[in-house]
Amino acid sequence: MATDFIRKCCGRVFGCLSFNRTANETSRVPLLRSRPGHHGGHNEVSNKDYESLDYDRCWNKPYLDYREKYEKQHSDRKLEILQWVMTFAIGFLTGMVALYIDLIVKLLSDWKFGTVDKSILQCSKDGCLVISLLYLLLFNVAFVTVAACLTIYEPVAGGSGIPEIKCYLNGIKIPRIARLQTLVAKSVGVLFSVAGGLFVGKEGPMIHSGAIIGSGLPQLQSITLKKINSKYSYFRTDRDKRDFVSGGAAAGVAAAFGAPIGGVLFSLEEGSSFWNQKLTWRTFFCSMAATFSLNFFLSGIDSNSWGYFYLPGLIDFGTFECQSEATTGCHLWSAVDLFIFVIMGFIGGCLGAIFNTLNKSLSLHRMINVNPKHKIFRLLEAILVAMVTTTIAFVSAMTLGQCRKIPLKPSIINSTRSSVELTVRDYFCDDGYYNDMATLFFNPQEVAIKQLFHQAGTFSMPSLAIFFILFFFLACWTYGVSVPSGLFVPSLLCGAAYGRFVALFLEQVFGYKTVYSGTYALVGAAAFLGGVVRMTISLTVILIESTNEISYGLPIMLVLMVAKWSGDLFNEGLYDIHINLKSVPLLEWDPPTEAARMKANAIMDSRLKVVFPQTRVASLIRLLKTTAHNVFPVVTAARDDCSAVTLVGPSQEADLQEQDDVECFVNQNNSNQGGDGNPIELLQRNLPMKFEGMILRSQLVTLLKKHAWYRENVQEPPRDTVSYEEFIMDYPRYPDIYDLDIPTLDGEALVDVGAYLNPCPYTVYPEATVSQVFHLFRGMGLRHLPVVCHKGELKGIITRHNLTHEFLEEKIHEQNQDD
Repeated sequence: MATDFIRKCCGRVFGCLSFNRTANETSRVPLLRSRPGHHGGHNEVSNKDYESLDYDRCWNKPYLDYREKYEKQHSDRKLEILQWVMTFAIGFLTGMVALYIDLIVKLLSDWKFGTVDKSILQCSKDGCLVISLLYLLLFNVAFVTVAACLTIYEPVAGGSGIPEIKCYLNGIKIPRIARLQTLVAKSVGVLFSVAGGLFVGKEGPMIHSGAIIGSGLPQLQSITLKKINSKYSYFRTDRDKRDFVSGGAAAGVAAAFGAPIGGVLFSLEEGSSFWNQKLTWRTFFCSMAATFSLNFFLSGIDSNSWGYFYLPGLIDFGTFECQSEATTGCHLWSAVDLFIFVIMGFIGGCLGAIFNTLNKSLSLHRMINVNPKHKIFRLLEAILVAMVTTTIAFVSAMTLGQCRKIPLKPSIINSTRSSVELTVRDYFCDDGYYNDMATLFFNPQEVAIKQLFHQAGTFSMPSLAIFFILFFFLACWTYGVSVPSGLFVPSLLCGAAYGRFVALFLEQVFGYKTVYSGTYALVGAAAFLGGVVRMTISLTVILIESTNEISYGLPIMLVLMVAKWSGDLFNEGLYDIHINLKSVPLLEWDPPTEAARMKANAIMDSRLKVVFPQTRVASLIRLLKTTAHNVFPVVTAARDDCSAVTLVGPSQEADLQEQDDVECFVNQNNSNQGGDGNPIELLQRNLPMKFEGMILRSQLVTLLKKHAWYRENVQEPPRDTVSYEEFIMDYPRYPDIYDLDIPTLDGEALVDVGAYLNPCPYTVYPEATVSQVFHLFRGMGLRHLPVVCHKGELKGIITRHNLTHEFLEEKIHEQNQDD
């Protein structure tokens, strides 16, 4: 009879650890459901679950004791000083990473182009240009192979890293995004992908590199380098790491473009769900540290005279000084030009939408047909892209370029124009002429951009059109290949060719003589880049700071706004597209408008796993083994005439069989869990659950790891046997239940969960509107939000998945159908 009763009870429910759940749901539950409706009807490509970061502090007794102990040993001023020191160190190291990337790329590029130039000059006389092409292929394929191998070793190092950092700042933990191996693979790989002739930039990976430095340095420990392990652990929380990652990402932007203010605005606009005045000031300080540390060393190395600051970032747009090409009176732009800029912005947004659509299709094809296969296919794809790009660039430069006359030097020559004229390519041209197509293809992309911005000589319209088309499609194909690759510089170069083409078209077709082609090239670059990434305020400031010309503020802002609006008519920005392709549950700035009509109880998940303040070790083991949830509500029974948990022995089983309103969980006696009895934890069916707090999965595992339990016959259980330092000892990669030695755990012992739970998490009422819930969840950076009624009874829980646009739109659709 006892055996039948136990089978009956266990068949009803998982035990006191669950309610409102069917009996057969004992397998590990995915953290996130698939996102319906994505990819235009395609099946979900990525089934990977993503874990939310936890920005809410756990105000339990161990944490309060830790704070009290720390405040006695360290003052708030000391902590603040340490934060500023860390902020400066993050900025400085980000600048040094940018310095070494820039120097090595220049060395590799000079070696490659120097060798190929000599071969072309020789073979142009001997008729052996195929040998020159083979030299170029050898260099580019070798460099790209190194970059691809590093990315295959650490896949998250591929791409620019900006979508992943955007997700991290949004509150999503992307696996391996901020590891030391990722930093090495990213920073070294981008050297070879850029030097390998791929149409990629090094600025995007710089942002990722800065974020990794911001994530790892304040931890004062390294899992890769285990000897680095400081006892100082105050910054080992998701909340503090988020702030430092924001500073690191801003420092990456500042180092790449010499734009510290733009870096701060980038972190604010592109990701951070939480911001305050202190964070703004620290992030700006970090950006300034990166900018001027890089500036100091770059300027000193370039001039061999230290103490000057004239090279603020990796990319230098030069000084825009209008040297009249047609008239003596020349201005950078006029009011009439603004109307043309608006049209250029609209077209740039449409071109960006086409670019994004094509890249999305290519990326989806890679995710389905390339990435699941053997790693060698990703390497072969990268090599194929390198070979095709190299061949097309070489053939186009040698056969499609036109010889254009190098303009006579004006009486007053600025340093920008002088450096531009020294980098022209004169393949197959007479003295005093240059090959316009070769000048664009056979220079680093940053140099080609300066050519389009400042070259006083004219590029031919056919050459600009051919270059734009070829670069457009090759850059679209390249972004997403398994190499570290930035998107900013290729988009700027492609857009600059578009803008320069418009300037020539207006001048030669319509006779518009007041055109300054450098301004149109800059506006075209802004239009195309804005159409691809859909950034507004931060990109405006970045371009203004990069050009050192505040008068361009209005045209750039206007063009970026129009480009974003026109592009949004067709699709999202490229970073958001790649986030959606990976099914990452990113929370937008605002919920859907119709969500204001919905209540929290319409979107909450009522299928919960719960624990009680005193829970048996065997129950916790079963719970952790059969679920993948990262948090568990702690509850007690909400009735006055019964206790939350009643422990009974085998002698009372006969009486319990007659009670149909009882659900139970039996701690089975086996060799793995120990114990020699069969006590039963009781919970009446449909009994209201009084919410007491929340406890994390990592905390439960740590309690079991530290053997923080007591036997049932102890009169007063020990409390606070595990300190806060022990809870965060393994941060950020906590052990799981499968990492423990299960046979050594006493299954019949009890764990005082109530001593370690978070007693005061954020909660909402079931009647709260979804808009209120959304802004609370996103603004406070929550990981989970319990839904509790006015009586304190737990009704459900809301996680990030329940607030994504896809989930809310699905619920809105269901509600509209019911109405």
